[in-house]
Amino acid sequence: MKKRLIRLLPGLIVLTLLLAHAARVLELPFVTSLDQVVYDIKLRATMPNTVDERIVVLDIDEKSLAEVGRWPWRRDKMAQLVDKLFDQHQIGLLGFDIVLAEPDDSAGLATLEQLGRRELKDDPQFQAAFRSLRPQLDVDQLFANALRKRPIVLGYYFANEGVSSGALPRPAVTKDELAGQKIRITSWKNFGANLPQFQANAQGAGHFNPIIDSDGRVRRVPLLVEHQGAYYESFSLAMARALLGSPKVIPGLALEDGYAAIEWIDLIGKQGLLRRLPVDGNVAALVPYRGYERSFRYYSAADILADRIKPGLLKDRVVIVGTSAPGLRDLRSTPVGEVYPGMEVHANLIAGMLDNTVMEKPQYVDAIELLLLLVAGLVMILLVPWRAPLRATLATLLVLLVMVGLNLGAWQAQLVLPLASLLLLITSTFVLNMSWGYFVESKAKRQITQRFGQYVPPELVDKMSLNPGSYSMASRKAHLTVLFSDVRDFTTISEGMEPEALAQLMNEYLTEMTLVIRQHRGTLDKYIGDAIVAFWGAPVADEDHARNGLMTALAMQKALVGLNQRLRERGWPQIAIGIGLNTGNMTVGDMGSSIRLAYTVMGDAVNLGARLEAKTKEYGVGIMVGAATRQAVPDIVYRELDCVQVKGKQEPTTIYEPIGLASEIEPATRQALELWSQVLAAYRARDWDRAESGLAALSAGDPGKRLYQIYQQRIAGFRAEPPPADWNGVTRFDSK
Repeated sequence: MKKRLIRLLPGLIVLTLLLAHAARVLELPFVTSLDQVVYDIKLRATMPNTVDERIVVLDIDEKSLAEVGRWPWRRDKMAQLVDKLFDQHQIGLLGFDIVLAEPDDSAGLATLEQLGRRELKDDPQFQAAFRSLRPQLDVDQLFANALRKRPIVLGYYFANEGVSSGALPRPAVTKDELAGQKIRITSWKNFGANLPQFQANAQGAGHFNPIIDSDGRVRRVPLLVEHQGAYYESFSLAMARALLGSPKVIPGLALEDGYAAIEWIDLIGKQGLLRRLPVDGNVAALVPYRGYERSFRYYSAADILADRIKPGLLKDRVVIVGTSAPGLRDLRSTPVGEVYPGMEVHANLIAGMLDNTVMEKPQYVDAIELLLLLVAGLVMILLVPWRAPLRATLATLLVLLVMVGLNLGAWQAQLVLPLASLLLLITSTFVLNMSWGYFVESKAKRQITQRFGQYVPPELVDKMSLNPGSYSMASRKAHLTVLFSDVRDFTTISEGMEPEALAQLMNEYLTEMTLVIRQHRGTLDKYIGDAIVAFWGAPVADEDHARNGLMTALAMQKALVGLNQRLRERGWPQIAIGIGLNTGNMTVGDMGSSIRLAYTVMGDAVNLGARLEAKTKEYGVGIMVGAATRQAVPDIVYRELDCVQVKGKQEPTTIYEPIGLASEIEPATRQALELWSQVLAAYRARDWDRAESGLAALSAGDPGKRLYQIYQQRIAGFRAEPPPADWNGVTRFDSK
């Protein structure tokens, strides 16, 4: 039991660590990293890899910078870009993945205003010209006018450093709308937003901030973040809402440990629920990447300004203005690209919101992970280690396939379940089990094999090696069955053969008989010349030791028929054997001298077995068993041979010849056995006439049978010299 617990301990430690990780009690970075890798593999394997024609990216690329000039461009140029997109190309929605946080003084408006207030304050000609030119020089206002009453969403960012600048939009959700609940959500101290006049004229705005995972990749975007008690939506959510008619944002709340966790976000329009967006514990949505870079059509901003894009090509499209130019720093590391344009992150998420393809990873996923870890862990720890290596491997593969299948099935249902912890648990417990088997059990098996391999069949050695501490060669008392077999007239056989041929004959005979013993789970004790000694019930306990021993004896006689056929073909003498079998209490263990020990059995029951084998020839039978063996195997049909008293024993014992399984005995044999029982009864009743009559009938059907001859001779002797008055039919063995 102690060794079993020691073997379970490594697996239990692994399971405990992974359960603690899943319960967020302990952070295991390598598990998190592996889970990110697995997530990326599943994402890439199931991406549609198609181009979404609904959303296009208007790229301020290197070509645009070369033609229009370095960034930032003058606001009148930006206003011109907006006008062309809506007036000439009739786009449906415009989003700016850039921040316009500072006033544009490039037109000299501030300088002219200063001159008008000071040096040229009294110059009417200057004042008139300035009033006329001012609308054209106020490029920020020109851009603000271009935003007015158009479906345009601006972008901004949050930060915890620096100072805030610009104007935030109205929050998507206020603290009052959440009834003052404490929300587990990402919070920010400061922001960098657009100029107030831009924000005032835009339809909406959203933040750019993604969640950067520990490996530096962007897999999630928080749809809501908190700033000074209000909750602001992401750029992608603001764009999706604009496309859906600006529905209201209603967070789905679940109370937990005094906090309200947002598990989803509902977009409620005039007609009811338009979308339910799943979010994780950070109120973040997993970005449903469609493919690698360029999953959306890209157009250069320079081509729009230079009228190189055919009108109508962008009609009703969603346009995101951003930049892929390396120097402008809007490149991200994602699962589908190490250098990935930030505009496409938003575009993928917008498309996912519209198509309801945003994967779901709610907080209750942790509970599912804990349950799966517990189930898989218990199977791997309590079941797999006690299987043979091949079966353990197959069982591990089955558990692995089930867990991966469940995970992939959940993925198809848009539910993201962690897989790394399960993979680590299954593989690590399997490796630990195999390592234990190799380094510990294989050593124990080698020791067991060294001690018992010459006696015990290999399958029993394998069983013993599972718990080697339970098996010992120390002497002990046990209820066992012992078998003795001997070749009849071996001296005559040996004298008529050359030594080499005799050795070959005996090797074949002993091999054949030993294989039969092993096939019936017997323990080989020893060879004594041509004799074989075996026993059942030790070192591995066997409740059916008597049956296995008796079936071995029957199988040995049957195997002898085939062996004799082969010997006859070679011209060698035939072999006949006698087998004695007895069941009883014996001493088993290592016995011998300090020079040489042998794992063997001793005791009165063993001695009786040896004497039964010696008497088989006298009674003319192939197998002779004691009364205890007969009683232990009742479904065998027996012929009672005699009631005997062995030398040194006062109590008589009945001896039997096993005939075969009761279901296989023919009617003629049953009749002969019944008649034989009547003969024995008459014999013991001293009814010599009836006994002789029965023996005559039996001998006619089986002439020359030694058993019948013995009793005929005894009756003849008793007729000549009747037995004493106290005779009870018992035959005494005067020799061992």
